[in-house]
Amino acid sequence: MANFDMAALALKSVCPSNELIYDDKEMPSIMVYIPKFRLCDVLSTADTSIHPAFRVNGAEIDGFYFGKFETHHYNGRAYSLPGEDPSASANLDTFVSYARAKGAGHHEVTCAEWAAIALWCHKNGTEPKGNNNYGKDSTETLYKAIPSMGRDSSNRIQRVATGTGPVTWSHDGTLDGIWDMNGNVWEWCTGLRLVYGEVQILADNNAAADNADLSATSAAWKAIKASDGTLIDPDGHGTTTGSVKLDWTGSTWTYDTTISHTAGSHGITFKDVTAQSSIGAAAKLLLQALAMLPDTALTGTGIDATYGGDYFYADNSQEERCLFRGGSWSNGASAGVFDSCLSDPRSIVSANLGGRSAFIG
Repeated sequence: MANFDMAALALKSVCPSNELIYDDKEMPSIMVYIPKFRLCDVLSTADTSIHPAFRVNGAEIDGFYFGKFETHHYNGRAYSLPGEDPSASANLDTFVSYARAKGAGHHEVTCAEWAAIALWCHKNGTEPKGNNNYGKDSTETLYKAIPSMGRDSSNRIQRVATGTGPVTWSHDGTLDGIWDMNGNVWEWCTGLRLVYGEVQILADNNAAADNADLSATSAAWKAIKASDGTLIDPDGHGTTTGSVKLDWTGSTWTYDTTISHTAGSHGITFKDVTAQSSIGAAAKLLLQALAMLPDTALTGTGIDATYGGDYFYADNSQEERCLFRGGSWSNGASAGVFDSCLSDPRSIVSANLGGRSAFIG
């Protein structure tokens, strides 16, 4: 039996639903398959449409593979492997190119893919814990993961090795789940940005496509029409008439069609993000599907109305602000699967900012 067959057999004996996905150099990554589901499966809506993560370039897909672990870069390629120090200190375009370097179907995770998993966790009451308090979760008392970088000036743990935390750090509470979506390092997500506060996206999960143009000047970026949720060409200045924008009013982020306060960078709890009456039902549903707006009407056993205290950071005063999610080792209770940051440019590099690979094929 080939070594790769033995590796797959060993993986299946511990995590039956996980897969070894090989790149074009026959190097493996451990991935978790996310099968398609409908909006009504995770949100308080009767809409039976497929979640946008399961539609690429107009075609419905059966599911996608999501990196079980945060990315570690080897030879200019992004891999999902256990016990690794998560790669960091690289900008968005680097993470995109290293994921794509593995061959067709491989890509940096998208906003839609991350949101699909976060919403599934929320609906099923399995929002994961993680390294958000210097080596442990803020709600856990014992250090439970292996440090993977030097300690800070106060001798506190920073990054930890991928997948070395307890099973509570898994997205579904099992060994088969996705690790470290709460804390450790923030993770770049493609396909959504702010331009002077205007929300711009690539349609559906098109950001996962091999031919997706994710550059700052790409014509694929579209604004969201507030009245009906359709996608429209932006004017390039964040002032597209009737588009969804983020305004800072009453010390909170709120979606509207105009920006009355160019507030700069602020953060609030995700549960407190709101939308004005100018944002129609379809546009709200799209924002909720992308985990950019809380679904306050969703109730049920195990559903946490506070979204774990996760935070939402944004800056509506700059030309382009790109998305990363999840929080880092120092963010405490504000970290989590709904923790989102739209306050920094694609060029930012930081020791607490990494990424994750995904695959469609």
